[in-house]
Amino acid sequence: MARIRVLVVDDHRVFAESLAAALAAEPDVDVAAAGSGPAAMRCLDRGVAEGRRFDVLLVDADLGAPPSAPAAVAAGPDGEPAVDGISLVAGVRKVQPAVRTVVLAEKDDARRAALALQAGACGWVAKDCSLQRLLAVVRGVLRDETHLPPALLTGVLRELTAARKHRTESERLVESLTPREREVLRCMVAGLGRKAVAERLFLSPHTVRTHMQNVLGKLGVHSTLAAVALARRAGVGPAPLPERVLLAGDVVERGGQPA
Repeated sequence: MARIRVLVVDDHRVFAESLAAALAAEPDVDVAAAGSGPAAMRCLDRGVAEGRRFDVLLVDADLGAPPSAPAAVAAGPDGEPAVDGISLVAGVRKVQPAVRTVVLAEKDDARRAALALQAGACGWVAKDCSLQRLLAVVRGVLRDETHLPPALLTGVLRELTAARKHRTESERLVESLTPREREVLRCMVAGLGRKAVAERLFLSPHTVRTHMQNVLGKLGVHSTLAAVALARRAGVGPAPLPERVLLAGDVVERGGQPA
């Protein structure tokens, strides 16, 4: 019998251990638990190194910061930077695309469920669902099925359609840029300031300023942050950074240490 390796990722230890124990009672399921995003990534890496890859990740939708603190500044149970559930899903898809991820949520939320699917999740399941239901989802995603609560289907489809519409519009706007303006936009996405862009593209700061103004005008936005957000929706990635770059006017090393 082929065994299914499941990793439960939840920073509520009692819930994670209880769920892991319930799943482990199944004759064809092996289970491990992790209490944070970084810990989950270490478990995945260790599984690859040992030749025992995980098949399915069960990720808490509210993984990371407590409700009173932003995820970006909160710390996990081991003092590590917190990683929210959807970011973890995206990270796992990038480094181990064969792993199926299912998000466990305390309440239905069509917008967040759509974001989870866009990040690479294969399912969104209520935390209080039955063990039989959860096992059916685990086995289903391994057959390349996508699982959502019926009550969320309409809302998720609406969110995905709206996201696609925004992306299409963003792509059209980016396509209106000249090749040079697209280079400048990619530098903006990379977080480079005007001086750094000028040095990178061998242009004068005045010329870069003109290109940046043209980019904002053609994209119909009024700030660099808005331009970067639109670019990311259109799938525009950052320009690759050299070993030493000017980032927002400061000289830094690739490793983040001041020069």
